[in-house]
Amino acid sequence: MSIDETFLAQGAAEADDGHPKADHSRAPSIWRRSGLQIGILAVGVVILVTFIIAAPDVFLRANIYQAFASTTPLFLIMALGLTLVVITGEIDLSFPSVMALSMVSFVYAFQAGMFVGVAFLLAILTGALAGFINGTLVSRVGIPSLVITIGTAFLFRGIELAIMSGRGVPLTDAGLAPVRAVLVGRYFGVPMQVVWTFLLAALLWFILNRTKFGAHVYLVGDNSISAKLMGVSVARTKTGAFMIMGMCAAFAGVVASFEVSYFWPTLGDGSLLNTIASVFLGGTSVFGGTGSVFGTLIGGFIIGALNAGIVSAGINAFWTQAVFGLVIVFSVVLQTLITRRVRK
Repeated sequence: MSIDETFLAQGAAEADDGHPKADHSRAPSIWRRSGLQIGILAVGVVILVTFIIAAPDVFLRANIYQAFASTTPLFLIMALGLTLVVITGEIDLSFPSVMALSMVSFVYAFQAGMFVGVAFLLAILTGALAGFINGTLVSRVGIPSLVITIGTAFLFRGIELAIMSGRGVPLTDAGLAPVRAVLVGRYFGVPMQVVWTFLLAALLWFILNRTKFGAHVYLVGDNSISAKLMGVSVARTKTGAFMIMGMCAAFAGVVASFEVSYFWPTLGDGSLLNTIASVFLGGTSVFGGTGSVFGTLIGGFIIGALNAGIVSAGINAFWTQAVFGLVIVFSVVLQTLITRRVRK
């Protein structure tokens, strides 16, 4: 339920004399509060059980889950940030280019002799700046986000390719070893990138559900006019969401580069659809106002499992995109039916 709907429900429970009156007859059940999340989790469990039945030799071993944990975060980190943007009713298609542009800042800063921590911070700030540019053009200039982020995607990628002259950079310097261990090291068989993904998810959950900014994100996505009348700065809220997205893209770019110990100038290519699919599969509404970090987290791992699951189950790999589409369509239909049921 969106925040506006909560206010309306509270208003409907008021007595004729204008004083609030408790309504004990319709206490929100777990289904009403978390119906979408339960549905998304159910889809994930069904897919996992299907893969276990079809390929038990693969899905009953730890290796396949270690592989998920090392590859899925490379796009799931960005999907978590994108969730905030979509909840505000906008979209960002420039994040693959932001990944690469942020790594340019990291590489040049480190090669200039700066401390590796400073280089990492500059990469994150580059992502925040890219998000600020996107957010400002969308919220203050009034350009549709779908259009402007296509333009900035080409702009950021073009700047990155021009600076690097299309050449990659190895990340094998001994001074980078501590950062590699922290970002993508393996401890007790668990890749660190999945640990960072869960920590980021917890942070963004807290921001969305326990801060004024998070409440504003939902309000702006649900009804921007009502949000303005309530004193919410729509431009500031949307710009903040885009900046968080930019920082997530920058962090994902650093993690992806250290995972292979090389910065490729094409960094980010191929991550667009997986990232967007994770958000919408996770129950975030394309119309804004509705969404959750938990849903995106589950949606991302579903997307990450499909590729390996399809091949392991003996299905022709050319069917991968068709299965992707089938799962997404089924999930969106399920989410729509659940939403209608919950709101009755």
